[in-house]
Amino acid sequence: MIRKLRIKLIIASMVSLLAVLLVIMSAVNIVYYSQVIRDADSTLSLLAANNGFFPKSNHNAPPDEPFPKKEPPLSPELPYETRYFFVKLSQDGSVRSVNTGKIAAVDTSDAISYAQTVWAQGKTQGFADQYRFLVDTSSSEPLILFLDCSRGLDNFKTLLFSCIGVSLVGSLLVLLLLIFLSGRIVRPFLENYEKQKQFITDAGHELKTPLTILNADAEILAMDYGENEWVSDIQAQTKRLADLTNDLILLSRMEEEQTQLQMLELPLSDIAEETIAPFQAVARTQDKTLELHIQPMLSMCGDEKSLRKLFSILLDNAVKYSAPQSTISCTLERQKNLIRLSVWNAVERITKAQTEHLFDRFYRTDQSRNSQTGGYGLGLSIALAIVTAHKGKITASTTDETSLLITVTFPA
Repeated sequence: MIRKLRIKLIIASMVSLLAVLLVIMSAVNIVYYSQVIRDADSTLSLLAANNGFFPKSNHNAPPDEPFPKKEPPLSPELPYETRYFFVKLSQDGSVRSVNTGKIAAVDTSDAISYAQTVWAQGKTQGFADQYRFLVDTSSSEPLILFLDCSRGLDNFKTLLFSCIGVSLVGSLLVLLLLIFLSGRIVRPFLENYEKQKQFITDAGHELKTPLTILNADAEILAMDYGENEWVSDIQAQTKRLADLTNDLILLSRMEEEQTQLQMLELPLSDIAEETIAPFQAVARTQDKTLELHIQPMLSMCGDEKSLRKLFSILLDNAVKYSAPQSTISCTLERQKNLIRLSVWNAVERITKAQTEHLFDRFYRTDQSRNSQTGGYGLGLSIALAIVTAHKGKITASTTDETSLLITVTFPA
């Protein structure tokens, strides 16, 4: 149980870390990509406003022609750093002129091909390969400008892959730290849990001797003085204490990870019929009907003693806590690669919230699981331990709050 909690802690921490990293990486890369697009669009707008050329900067303008105030601040290096080309078209889309003087990677034919593709698409802005384009139709001759964004896009890809790489390496390091630190964190709880199980086992063994003596003394008193109310009560309570002690010891042993069950190939259908058959008579004495649907020739690898105990617990629970004059259904069948055991019985009332706690130790519902029925609230806990030891799964569910379905699945 402690190991499962440790695994859940590591998984929850890693999922949280990955979610935070995903948000951070997405935000950083989206902001960077948006900045690349904004810079490109700003440059294209500037070129479109000047008919495909950069305006003259302040230091190149004569004294009587100052830099226009309406233009945005222009870096003196921008015209020399920018690689672009543009194509002028007529209204019908035919090429009027091409300018590729500011780029070496594109010739006239390539420029015309890009322009015709963009014009056919009908878009005014976007990407054509690594070139950001802008279609300016403010004049009589449409102007299509293409700006080389390969450097910005390459930087974006580098940033993206760097973020992914750093995140993966960081996540791996955090995972290793979590594995190391979580072991130290849960160690005190694990030690306390092991001490608790050891105490239950030791105390159970210590209680067996006085309980045996008490039972023997009660039998001697009954022989000497005859049966009476007090002797019978002593014998009944001694038996209850012995059964409770045995259940606690069994549960503690089943939950020990080092417990070695004798796993053999077993005729599960035959074991189920032999174990469940006596409960039909018990159900009949209580005006209840037990219906069995056991698929023949089923087999699985398991521990026979534990599986018999599992069948007994589930059927005893169903008969003991089912509603009066009701029907109990037990089904054992193969479904694909699973063996499914289901026990259904009607109850007076059980909520979905209560079904989530049925496998807790000493848990009882308010109405159907009380001490008058003779139970201790350990049966389903032992069933859970047996199923877990066989790599299976057990669940409890209710659809109408007046019936209970216990389902067990084993790998076939």
